[in-house]
Amino acid sequence: MSYIYLIGAIIFEVFGTTCMKLSDGFSNILPSIGIFLFYGISFALFTIALKGIDVSIAYAIWAGMGTAMITAIGIFWFKEPATAVKMVSILFVVIGVVGLNLNLGGH
Repeated sequence: MSYIYLIGAIIFEVFGTTCMKLSDGFSNILPSIGIFLFYGISFALFTIALKGIDVSIAYAIWAGMGTAMITAIGIFWFKEPATAVKMVSILFVVIGVVGLNLNLGGH
């Protein structure tokens, strides 16, 4: 169940970050409100997720997957450039998150 809360935390963090872009420096009221609402929900869900997941693993997943999702939104929605360096870098982020989750020899 903790991973369900973590997925929710990631999704709401991505919503909040997207609202940052849409707020245009806090000049658009609804996205500006969305920043605080979505990040509040994200942090609440993340806190609940930490009851059943090690913080080092949960934070790596939250940050890594959030970064990958925001990169995709930037490319497809905001028409940001999809450079080779950007794509390889995101691949390394995902590999790092997977590597942390392998937990070889762990408890």
